Amino acid sequence: MTDKFNIDYSPDILPVFPLEGVLLLPNGRLPLNIFEPRYINMINDTLASDSRMIVMTQPKKQLNIVYNIGCAGKIISFEETVDKRYLITLEGIIRCELKEELSEKNGYRRMKIDFTKFSEDLNKQSEDIERVKFVGVLKKFFKSKSISADWNIINSMNDIDLVTNLAMICPFSNEEKQALLEAQSFKTRANLMITMLEMGSFEENKFNEKRH
Repeated sequence: MTDKFNIDYSPDILPVFPLEGVLLLPNGRLPLNIFEPRYINMINDTLASDSRMIVMTQPKKQLNIVYNIGCAGKIISFEETVDKRYLITLEGIIRCELKEELSEKNGYRRMKIDFTKFSEDLNKQSEDIERVKFVGVLKKFFKSKSISADWNIINSMNDIDLVTNLAMICPFSNEEKQALLEAQSFKTRANLMITMLEMGSFEENKFNEKRH
């Protein structure tokens, strides 16, 4: 885990990396393959900074517009490849509001950000979730989507890792991923995910029935 994050001493301007269909949540780890020149510049500048933090957010359908809630992640590992790409891992630290866009730096976007509303993200104590129900609907969802899973690993995860990792990797829509990011609390996120899994299973089964 990264060193303890302190909102009082946090940066108020960070690079912003809009990436469609990609979700980073607090406590989650996101591997990224960085190859565009502007984002190579972003990684170089971030590695040289004290915070080593980047905000991940999703673009909206409108050109160049992003959601105003993102998640700040810290680069916890990186590797430079022979063809000048970066393979990095971001650890999600805390969500933030994207308040104001600034001028680009070396081709990438920067914004003024505010962590104030999301201080609870730093509290690692999870609320109780309906674990049996969660795993049950997850199994149905994976079956409907023909997704294989190692259930021994899934069953061994604590609640935070279970919900966080599956929210990040499940094939939800951009809008669904954003709703999971913006969920008010961990328990709200888990319950919202149960609903999404149930709807996904139902829609997939209905589609398969029509095909036959």
